[in-house]
Amino acid sequence: MLPVTEGLPMNNQTLVDCKRPYEEDRLPLLVLYIIVLVIGLPTNVLTIFLTWQQVCRKNVLGVYLWSLSLCDLTYLFTLPLWADYVNSGHNWRWSSTACKLTGYIFFTNMYISIFLLCCISCDRYWAVAYSLESRGLRRQRHAVIITVVIVLVVAIGHTTVFTMKEGDPESFRRCFEPSQSSVKVMGFNYSRFVIGFLLPLLLLVVTNRFVLANVQRSPGLQKGQKRRVCRLAVAVVLLFLICFGPYHLILLVRAIITQFPQLVETSCLFEKNMYTPYTISLGLSTINSAVNPILYVLSSNNIRKECYHGLSQVNGITTYWWSFSIAALFIRRSGDREEKEF
Repeated sequence: MLPVTEGLPMNNQTLVDCKRPYEEDRLPLLVLYIIVLVIGLPTNVLTIFLTWQQVCRKNVLGVYLWSLSLCDLTYLFTLPLWADYVNSGHNWRWSSTACKLTGYIFFTNMYISIFLLCCISCDRYWAVAYSLESRGLRRQRHAVIITVVIVLVVAIGHTTVFTMKEGDPESFRRCFEPSQSSVKVMGFNYSRFVIGFLLPLLLLVVTNRFVLANVQRSPGLQKGQKRRVCRLAVAVVLLFLICFGPYHLILLVRAIITQFPQLVETSCLFEKNMYTPYTISLGLSTINSAVNPILYVLSSNNIRKECYHGLSQVNGITTYWWSFSIAALFIRRSGDREEKEF
């Protein structure tokens, strides 16, 4: 599901017809997509509602969390089409426009999500490390502007998707399969690894490390609270590595092989040894959309209290209507019995 781009091959090896094992990733990807959808859809819908309440209360972090949930939800809506594509043996059964649009949504939302995760970590670091100074500087409108800029930059940067060729000239139509090696693809892979993975990873590690250090020095927090903060900081970095690390590392390896073809002896190294790990690594990136609501929103004490309060209200209304219905039924039956006796 990487855009097929046009460009001159880097070497004669790319002209060799290398067949790809399209069936190897079918079962693991289908299982993964189904699990992510079952967990991700309800949790993201719930967190959109909960974080919107925080936005209405002028909460700065709520802007990033709401945008992240909306981004993840949009990202998840593309999974049924990718699941159908994988289940059909990597045969795209829909139109070329649908392929381009689905791929555009998939990849833009991946990187919007990554940069929003960086914003969340930076905002938490600023709030903890500079708690007094940040009260007057952390504004909701600044968070809105930053979010809009991220969305626009990533969205505009991926508009080239609509001018790329996504299919192979075969009876089976392919959608966003890895293309032949070219200078353009190599540069794109290098930039995505550095800008879309390495720099965000360093930012997440540094900000969460500082947050953890400040919290550990804080005398006002209990040991249990400090442990929760520590677990959250470690989980954020680990989740990022698991979801986005394998995919971007494979992009880096492909770029290096393209630039230095003499490092490999076989002309079909990617197709024989890396294609299945590549497609599964793309599947791993979807886990982020299912876990984000649990990790960032539903793990918050305030959010959990609001959930319990909302559920108690729903249960109260449900209990009221059940009681009303049972009472009405009892009165009706009593009335029918009196009429028969009369």
